[in-house]
Amino acid sequence: MNISTERHVGLENVGPAVELINPEAPSPVLLICEHASNFFPSYFGALGLSDEVQRSHIAWDPGALGVTKLLSELLDATAIVGRISRLIYDCNRPPEAIDAVPERSEIFDVPGNKELSAEQYQERVDACFSPFSRTVDRTIRWSKGPRVLVTIHSFTPVYRGVQRETEIGILHDKDARLADAMLAEAPAFGSIKFDRNEPYGPQDGVTYTLKKHGVENGLLNVMVEIRNDLIETPDQQKDIANVLSKMITRSLAKLEEGKAC
Repeated sequence: MNISTERHVGLENVGPAVELINPEAPSPVLLICEHASNFFPSYFGALGLSDEVQRSHIAWDPGALGVTKLLSELLDATAIVGRISRLIYDCNRPPEAIDAVPERSEIFDVPGNKELSAEQYQERVDACFSPFSRTVDRTIRWSKGPRVLVTIHSFTPVYRGVQRETEIGILHDKDARLADAMLAEAPAFGSIKFDRNEPYGPQDGVTYTLKKHGVENGLLNVMVEIRNDLIETPDQQKDIANVLSKMITRSLAKLEEGKAC
């Protein structure tokens, strides 16, 4: 698998913020996994969080990277993945978003994110957001030209004490074409509970990447949220990746057929 990385400009000892996998892939699909890593660069420290919290779902999307890499292989598609914890900076948020560097996530305070100066905040943008966003822009504009954007996320089965029944969420913003097509395929995978815009939706501010890099570039786009207890092991990740690969492939074929009619 062909892998390349981009380092941030400036800031010593942070390391690459983004990884580009299979950049010469022929598929029209571009996969993005913003929350692939729970890595905390020593430059920023642990933000006052315990090891347990750093490993928890608030720091990353457990299982999402494994699914993304498998989908990259199954679809022969390029993938762009984040390599720094979303608690340092959430690359699915623009710099002006109030939760791009969260002071609190679910029930956890994040002490190291409180009362940042403008300069400290800009360091996070320069180290994380800017190289990630540039990589997505370059891949869309300078590569063979992906026509479909699919972002991969995972979510916790229990949030604030409430059990979530959704197993895979198919999320969209204003452009619902690919989401509609995938949900139409969902009955073929009857053992899995699919829901539209669950457990999050546009009202929660989670569709930035879809809007900025998908809608603005005229790409078909969708965000896939997978309950993380379904992708804890490599075998589970393989099963879900196979399901998503079939859904995406069938959906794109039917959308192409519809254009041709």
